[in-house]
Amino acid sequence: MSVGPLAASPRPPVPRFGAENLRDMLRHGLITAVFCCLIAGALTLSEHGNGNWADHLVYSLAIGMLSWLFIDISRLLVTGHRDIRWPLGGWGYLLVAVGVTFGFVGGNFIGDAWIGAPMLDFAGQKLATGVVITIAATIGMCYFFYSLGKSKHLQVQIDLAQRAATEARLKLLETQLEPHMLFNTLANLRVLITLDPPRAVAMLDRLNSYLRMTLSGSRALSHPLSAEFDRLGDYLELMSVRMGERLRYTLELPDALRDVPVPPLLLQPLVENAIRHGLEPKVEGGLVAVRARREADLLVIEVSDTGVGVGIGVGLDAAPSSEGGGFGVEQVRERLATVYGDRARMRLAPSQEPEGGTCATLSFPLPG
Repeated sequence: MSVGPLAASPRPPVPRFGAENLRDMLRHGLITAVFCCLIAGALTLSEHGNGNWADHLVYSLAIGMLSWLFIDISRLLVTGHRDIRWPLGGWGYLLVAVGVTFGFVGGNFIGDAWIGAPMLDFAGQKLATGVVITIAATIGMCYFFYSLGKSKHLQVQIDLAQRAATEARLKLLETQLEPHMLFNTLANLRVLITLDPPRAVAMLDRLNSYLRMTLSGSRALSHPLSAEFDRLGDYLELMSVRMGERLRYTLELPDALRDVPVPPLLLQPLVENAIRHGLEPKVEGGLVAVRARREADLLVIEVSDTGVGVGIGVGLDAAPSSEGGGFGVEQVRERLATVYGDRARMRLAPSQEPEGGTCATLSFPLPG
C-alpha cells in the first residue's frame, strides 16, 4: 500500500481521505480489478475449457475488491494524519491478515449467491485452492502497492534534500554578495570623508536608508522583480552621491513583469560591476541602463553601460580578477545555475550603444 511523504515535509499534512489519497485508492482498485480478471482467466483455463469464466470472475472480483477496500480504508483510518500511510510493525501484518479473511469470506458469500450454491459450503479442494490463491494474491498486491508508495516516499525525500541543498547554496551566495557590496561602499565612503565631507555625510545617510530597507525586508529565496528594481534604485542613488553628474541611470520594468519572482540581489552585482569597471575609469562617467522584457517564455534582463567596455573574448567564464570585478559576475552566474540549471543563460559582450561599453544579458524561464 502507498507510503506518504516525509514526516518532516513542510507542507501541511494530507487529509485521510483527501484528493491525493483517494487517487491512490482508485489506482489501487483499478490494478486490483485487472489482477482479479487475470486470476479468473487463469482458473478458467486450468479447468481445460470446462470452467465458467463469469463465475470465476465474480468470485475473484468479490474477494479481491473486498480485500482491497478493507485494507486501503483501514490503513488510512489507523494512520490518521501521519505522512506515512501504513501501520508500522505488527499492526501492518495484522491488517493484511484481517483483510484477507474478510475478503475471502465475503467474496465467497457473494460468489455463492451469484451461482446459487449453498452459502459458504467449502469443499476440501475448493477451500484449499481459494485460501492459497487469496493469500498469495493479497500479499503480492499489498507488497506491490507498498513498494509503489515507498518509491514515492523516497522520491519526496530526494526532492526535499535537493531543495534544501539549493536553498542553502543560495543563502551562502547571498551572504557572500552582501558584505562584498558593503565593503566596496565603505571603501568609497572612506575616500569621500577625506575629500568631500558633506558628500560623505549624504552618502552615509543613503547607505543607512539602503541598509534599513534591505535588512527589514524578507529573507526569502525570491522576491518580485519590482523589489529587485527598487533595490537597484536605492543602490544607484547611493552611488550618485559619490559620482555626482558622472553617473546617469535608467530602469525600465514593464508592468506585466513586476511580479515575476527572482532571487534577491541578482542584478546588483552586475550594476556594481558596470559602475566600478565601466564608468569609474571613464573621466566623463556614463549611463547604466537596466531593462527587462519578455521573449516567448523567457525573461530577459539587460544591464548595459557606456563605460570603457570589455575586450573581445572576455566573457563570464573568465576567472575572477584580483580586484574583485569578476566576483559579482561569477556569483550571478552560479546563482542562475543553482536556481534554473541549464535553462538559464548569461552573456557578457560589448554594448551595441554608439558610446560603446558593456552589456550583460540574463535570460531564464518565466514561471509556468
